[in-house]
Amino acid sequence: MDEIKRTSYCGSLGLDNVGQNVTVMGWVDRTRDLGGVNFIDLRDREGIVQIVIDPDKATILDLSKSLRAEHVIAVEGLVVKRSKDTVNPEIKTGKIEVHANHLRVLSRSNTPPFPINKDDDTTEETRLRYRYLDLRRPRMQSNIRLRHRVCMAIRNYLDQLEFLEIETPILTNSTPEGARDYLVPSRLHPGHFYALPQSPQIFKQLLMIGGFDKYFQIVRCFRDEDLRADRQPEFTQVDIEVSFPSEEIIFKIVEGLLREVFSITKISLPEKIPHLSYTESINRFGTDRPDTRFELELIDLGSSFIETPFRIFQDILGTGGVIKGIRVKGGSSFSRAKIDNFSRFVSNYGAPALSWIRHVDKGLKSSLPKVVPFHELEKSAHLAKMSKGDLLFILAGDVNTVNDALGALRINLAQQLDLIPNDQNNFLWIRDFPLVTWDKQAKRFMSLHHPFTSPTSDGLEQLSQDPGKAMSRAYDIILNGQEIGGGSIRIHDPIVQRQIFKLLGIPDKEAEQRFGFLLEALKYGAPPHGGIALGLDRIIMTMTGEPSIRDVIPFPKTARAQDLMCGAPSPVKKHHLRELSLNIS
Repeated sequence: MDEIKRTSYCGSLGLDNVGQNVTVMGWVDRTRDLGGVNFIDLRDREGIVQIVIDPDKATILDLSKSLRAEHVIAVEGLVVKRSKDTVNPEIKTGKIEVHANHLRVLSRSNTPPFPINKDDDTTEETRLRYRYLDLRRPRMQSNIRLRHRVCMAIRNYLDQLEFLEIETPILTNSTPEGARDYLVPSRLHPGHFYALPQSPQIFKQLLMIGGFDKYFQIVRCFRDEDLRADRQPEFTQVDIEVSFPSEEIIFKIVEGLLREVFSITKISLPEKIPHLSYTESINRFGTDRPDTRFELELIDLGSSFIETPFRIFQDILGTGGVIKGIRVKGGSSFSRAKIDNFSRFVSNYGAPALSWIRHVDKGLKSSLPKVVPFHELEKSAHLAKMSKGDLLFILAGDVNTVNDALGALRINLAQQLDLIPNDQNNFLWIRDFPLVTWDKQAKRFMSLHHPFTSPTSDGLEQLSQDPGKAMSRAYDIILNGQEIGGGSIRIHDPIVQRQIFKLLGIPDKEAEQRFGFLLEALKYGAPPHGGIALGLDRIIMTMTGEPSIRDVIPFPKTARAQDLMCGAPSPVKKHHLRELSLNIS
């Protein structure tokens, strides 16, 4: 084996290769010495093959006894069919083995900090510190391979629809996308900064103005925001933009794309994904990202208490608040301690304590004050369609707090009661969003999506009269309570775009400074256009059943936005700061 040349992947060998001499290379998964015959499980990215070293191969037999897990070796040998009693159905190469003629150690390994050939309780911190080892594990190999297949399926599908894949800049200007920008100082222009893109939003609109008609990009985006299991400071989205679309055209493209992608893991989509308005979603589920795989819907109980003598409920309803509930089938058996835990849970969302009504053998029993008449309890139970053994949680307060708290309680209940079917995937379009929302702290309107979202024709009329009631042409695609994509039909009229900037408190001078190139471009025959951005990481997380997107990204950051392997972020030398005209205070 003076010159080593791999002829086959370990995991790709099968019965078709019986009788062939092959050369395989990879990592030692484990070794076994059975009465003078040595067995080596050799692993590469395609899987494992068993290597057999017979006693008559004395030289390589001695060498094989020195091998340890994760040593890298090359083996040349003959592919042999296994006898029936030695077939291993657990691996795809289990019907064959390679009888070694030559063996060479290419690289030796220290003892790894955790086992590679099985999942154990290794902490995520250790896994991320040694990510290059973690990536060797079968679970991560499978996840990253799936990611590749998904990207290829996306490219092939959109290419068939005559989309063009076009790259957009990474070093650009700051844009209002709802999160903080990552800034990059300019050495050539002291005191000036680039921003890493939160999305290619403006550039894809410019591509439509440039006449490319159908654009897509699998693109890296950056947001300096607080992290969760489904967020990363740098993430990947499938960015799509189309000229002359209706919402229905976008929906058809996206549904076809998702159908193609999810078929890789045998997940089927309905013939048509159901639609729900933003208002109905909030009213029924407390959120615009509802998980519809289970019930526990929110019930408006306000009509039960219109004439209530209970002063607290009177004040809440009189000031525009709401009284809502969630019926829990069989929940009347909950202990007082369990109910108190749920009450503490909603307090994390700024909500008051939960009230409740139990439907027990003797009738209705409630935690509400005795001043609440029994007929109001009966009406609430009727509205909630309660049966014997059920429990009705009740929460009263301002609209947003009640919806947020009960929306979160709904998920918490479903998890604790094991009501979420893990073998089911529910897709849902949410549409008819308000254009803007009032920010009490900033005391100004904020875009519910982004400032380039087109109002509806009716919403356009509302802008000058009552902006809070203006509706937009925005839409989100939801999967099992996760937003996996969001988009809209965009503004293509420069007058309307300026009007939106003013509504959002962006003065003309600032708008010209930050978006002058877009406003100028819109004057030169901008076609109506729209699109969507799909979260690639979240999609693959769902397909793999992983609880965190960190397990479908090759080199992710921690929940504190750190790269434990590379040690980023890190201090830089003073001369680098001087070159950039920066000083750390």
